[in-house]
Amino acid sequence: MNVLIVESKAELGKIWKSHLERLGAEVWLVTTQDDAVNLLRTVELDVLVLDLVIDDGSAMAIADFASYRQPKAKAIFVTNTSFFSDGSIFQHCSNACAYLQSETPPDDLAAMVEHYGRNEQN
Repeated sequence: MNVLIVESKAELGKIWKSHLERLGAEVWLVTTQDDAVNLLRTVELDVLVLDLVIDDGSAMAIADFASYRQPKAKAIFVTNTSFFSDGSIFQHCSNACAYLQSETPPDDLAAMVEHYGRNEQN
């Protein structure tokens, strides 16, 4: 299972990455839209974990590019804001499969990534 994490807060991203690696996932951690897009051009991914508010770029643009470039890849959005708390993220992003708070326990996030990532591999 190949996973991309886009998270501006490197320490938080590293925590998520280590939990996913324990499940056997190959994980790339980037902090910018440009780095995410470059990776989407070269690596086949199963799941993207996207912080909805990144410092350099747009998580929505990354998800949109992924839906074009890798339509089977699922996007899990995380945030510490109330953006899209009404569930409308699923109307805006065709590849969105989950919307979580940043404070979600890393084990829970990893379980969701594994669920959606493993289903894509079948």
